[in-house]
Amino acid sequence: MRQSGMLVHLTSLAGPEGIGTLGAPAREMADFLSAAQVRVWQMLPVGPTGYGASPYQSPSTFAGNPLLIDLAALRSEGILPADAAFEAPAEARVDFEAVEKVKTACLNRAFEASYPALRTEVGRFADSHAWVRPYAQYQALVERFGPFQAWPVSARRYPQDHNADTARVLAELKTRVDYHIFVQYLFDRQWTEFKAYCGEKGLTLFGDIPIYVAPGSADVWQNPQYFQVDRDLNPKRVAGVPPDYFSADGQLWGNPLYSWLRLWAHGYDWWLDRLRGIGERFDLIRIDHFIGFANYYSIPADAENARNGKWVKDAGMLFFNKVRAALPELRIVAEDLGEVSPRVKKLLRHTGFPGMKVLVFGLDSDESNPHHPANITENCVVYTGTHDNDTVLGWYNRIDREARLNAQRILGMKAGEDICDTMIRTALRSPAFLAVTPVQDWLCLDNEARMNYPGTVGGNNWRYRMRPGDLSDTLLKRIRMMNSEYGRNE
Repeated sequence: MRQSGMLVHLTSLAGPEGIGTLGAPAREMADFLSAAQVRVWQMLPVGPTGYGASPYQSPSTFAGNPLLIDLAALRSEGILPADAAFEAPAEARVDFEAVEKVKTACLNRAFEASYPALRTEVGRFADSHAWVRPYAQYQALVERFGPFQAWPVSARRYPQDHNADTARVLAELKTRVDYHIFVQYLFDRQWTEFKAYCGEKGLTLFGDIPIYVAPGSADVWQNPQYFQVDRDLNPKRVAGVPPDYFSADGQLWGNPLYSWLRLWAHGYDWWLDRLRGIGERFDLIRIDHFIGFANYYSIPADAENARNGKWVKDAGMLFFNKVRAALPELRIVAEDLGEVSPRVKKLLRHTGFPGMKVLVFGLDSDESNPHHPANITENCVVYTGTHDNDTVLGWYNRIDREARLNAQRILGMKAGEDICDTMIRTALRSPAFLAVTPVQDWLCLDNEARMNYPGTVGGNNWRYRMRPGDLSDTLLKRIRMMNSEYGRNE
C-alpha cells in the first residue's frame, strides 16, 4: 500500500499561543491531512528542547515538551484559572523565549490551582512511568543550580548512588519536583487525546528519535554507566559527523557517546525502554543517524570542530536482533544519510528497515547517485527534502544554471512547470511505500521557511511557523487530487 505523508513539526503550527500546541492547532492539522487523504503525519522529536531550541538536544529522551501543552484546553477543563493570560506575541516565527516565559507562568498557575485535586491521578502517572521522577528531580536541580555544567560536583551524583548531599537538596525541592511531574502528566494527558483523535482520522503518527542524548541531560545524570563520560559526567569523546555536503568542518554535535559494551552487558535495557516509550507515542519511528549503529564518528571532547574525529565500529546487528525479539511490533524507518559505508548497507539489509531517499540530493549527477529518482525502491521513504536542507524552492533558486538544467533533465521538467509541483509529483509517482513532503514544499516557500541549518546554532533554526490561512481549501483540493492521481489515497 503506497501512502503519502506530510512533514510538519508541531511547533510550526499556527495558533494563538505563539507556537503550535496539542489542542485546536493540532486537531485542525489532523482534520486537514485526513481530508486531503494524507495518511502519515511526520514530525520532529517532541521532547523538551535544549540548547538553541533544538529538538535534537533534549534534556530528556522520555519527557514531552511543555511548550506544546495547550493552555486553552487547560482553561476549558478548569485546570488553568480563567484569569491566567496566555497569549504570546503573534510573531511570524516561533519566539521560544517569549513562549517559554508565558507558558511557564501559566503552568505554575495551573499547578498551584489544580495539583491538590489531581495529586492522586498524577501519582498514578508517576508510578507507571519510571523515568518521570528522575527527570523532575533533574529539572528541579537545574532551577536551583543552573545548567548541568554549573552544578556542584556533589549534585552530579544521582541520589540512588547513595549521594546524601543531592538527596538533601532534593528534599528541599520537593514542591518543584512535584511541579515537573505535574507538567509531564499534563503533556501525557493531552498527547493521549491528540493521538486518539489522529487515529479516528485514519492518520499514522510518524515520530523521530535522535540517536544521541544531550550532554548533561537527565538521561546521563541517571545512567552515566551507559555513556563515555568521566566521574564528573563530562564527556570524554563526543558525537558528530565528518566534513560533508552540509559543512566543510563537519558537524560537532557535542553529544556524549554510548558505552555500547556496558549496554550490551545489561541487555540494552535502557535503549529498549527508550524505544518502547516512543513506540507508545508514535505508530512509526524514524531513527535519526542510523549509520551510528554500524559505525560512529568519535571526536575528542575538547575539539573545536569535527575534522579530527575517527570512525569506530559498532555491533549494530546484536542490538537490533535484541530490538526485534523484545519489540517485534515496532515499525522503524532508518535515516541512512551521510557516510553510508558497506557496513551500514549490510546492517540495513540485516534489519530490513526502510531507508530514506531525498530528491534534492539526487539531481546533481546521474544514476550513480543513490538518491537519483531511478534508485527509489518500494522499501524506502522518499522525501522532496528534509528539515535539515533547504526547501525545494530555496534549493532550486540557489543552484547554478548547469545544476538546474541537469535537475530539469532528470525530472523531465518542461518549460513553465513549477519546481515544487514537479518534485512532489516525482515523489508521489515513485514506487516508495511512503512519499513525504514538508509542508513548506506544498506551500512552495523559499528558504526563509527553512527549518534548520545543520552545524549552526541559533538564528532562525527551528523557528519556522505556518501562517493563518495556509491550510486553505485550494491547497487541500490540490493535495487530495495528487494523492488520488498517483494512487496514494488508500
